[in-house]
Amino acid sequence: MFYYHIYVEDTVKFLCHHCRGVGGGACMGISYSSQVFNDSIHGHIWLHPLLVRIINTLQFNRLRNLKQLGGTYFVYPGASHNRFEHSIGVAHLAGRLVRALRKQQPELGISPRDELCVQIAGLCHDLGKLCMLYALVSVPAALLSLHSCFMCIYVNLISWKYKGRPESKSFLYDIVANERNSIDVDKMDYFARDCHHLGIRNNFDFERFLMFARVCVVDGKKQICTRDKEAHNLYEMFHTRHRLHREAYKHRVVHIIQAMISEAFQKADKYIQISGSDGQMFNLSTAIDDMEAYTKLTDYVFDRILYSKCNNLADAQTILKKIVDRELYKCVDEIRHLTTKEIKQDEFHKWYKNETSSKPDVSVQAEDIIIKVSLEIKMDYGMKEKNPINAMWFYRKNDPDSVSELLPKKFSEKVIRVFCKKPDNKSLDVAKMYFQQWYDTINQG
Repeated sequence: MFYYHIYVEDTVKFLCHHCRGVGGGACMGISYSSQVFNDSIHGHIWLHPLLVRIINTLQFNRLRNLKQLGGTYFVYPGASHNRFEHSIGVAHLAGRLVRALRKQQPELGISPRDELCVQIAGLCHDLGKLCMLYALVSVPAALLSLHSCFMCIYVNLISWKYKGRPESKSFLYDIVANERNSIDVDKMDYFARDCHHLGIRNNFDFERFLMFARVCVVDGKKQICTRDKEAHNLYEMFHTRHRLHREAYKHRVVHIIQAMISEAFQKADKYIQISGSDGQMFNLSTAIDDMEAYTKLTDYVFDRILYSKCNNLADAQTILKKIVDRELYKCVDEIRHLTTKEIKQDEFHKWYKNETSSKPDVSVQAEDIIIKVSLEIKMDYGMKEKNPINAMWFYRKNDPDSVSELLPKKFSEKVIRVFCKKPDNKSLDVAKMYFQQWYDTINQG
């Protein structure tokens, strides 16, 4: 998220003031030095004292209690890794890429301070993630606005408005979160880390990308490019993403579980109280408005509801118990959505109520059928219908300053899934029949 790029200079100034020295320092009476982390993906990682200072805070340690893949853990037992280690991995790769560019192209003028700022951006890029709510099908509007609030800070590179770095170093902003082509160190780490914990093969070799990365001028702007022979390796990166979405992130049962968690959290929202600053109390949908309360918003919310003795949480608790007991909602239909027609659950519910109002024998209520836009499986490669490779520029060995593109291909596929809360076969048949009728109707119109 780009707001980290904008404010990392202020972070560096603050930390440098409290943690003096390059090799170590003291902050608020506590001595900090560089630290080596033994990571399951990257091996031994050395981190600067300023990064260690950030890691040793309540706000960053909150990431220890955020599952990287949320509800996927209920389907893949190995997916127990958290955003804490992922963030450290991103900071590590960010530093490696900056150092590789500085070594290959000293004329870029990349300073140690630039490297540190990019690493801080990588380390902090997930601090804005919500607990299991982050990947849910539906959350209160206040939560949905959080991501939009962060992303609104991102501005078009054509009118340079970033603080801290001149436009000549615009490529630094693409290292952690690349809006141009989605090829960044964030994805490189979580593809490798998720594949490792899910038991899914990762054919993308990020080491080769780091080796062949080079800054070239494209349309007057400096961008990170790679060798033309690396096109296949980058396709493997997006093939890996496709496979991860198909087999894990968008797995049918994962979708069901996330929909159930979402429903439970919405039912529990106004009954969960989280203490914030100055003794104020917040619920799930307002905790993001207070940093102290937000720091306590972790995956612990799931267990808090599950084991609560509060009668007001009984409905939410019942849903979560069904997840644990594997009494899941049933998937009644799956349709490959090939048109541009927007699918809205509330429109289906309205149509369904009109269709069944004169049919008392239909026991399935509209609310028993789950079909939402966010349940669509978006098999894009990070850029909707666009081919991300088409936004990546390649240079040739014998002409490293000239760049070229690749030809585009179709990179998007959508699948709509429909779930029913009632498990009996009659209800499942009714839900499927009416959804298919409605789907055919809207696509004929």
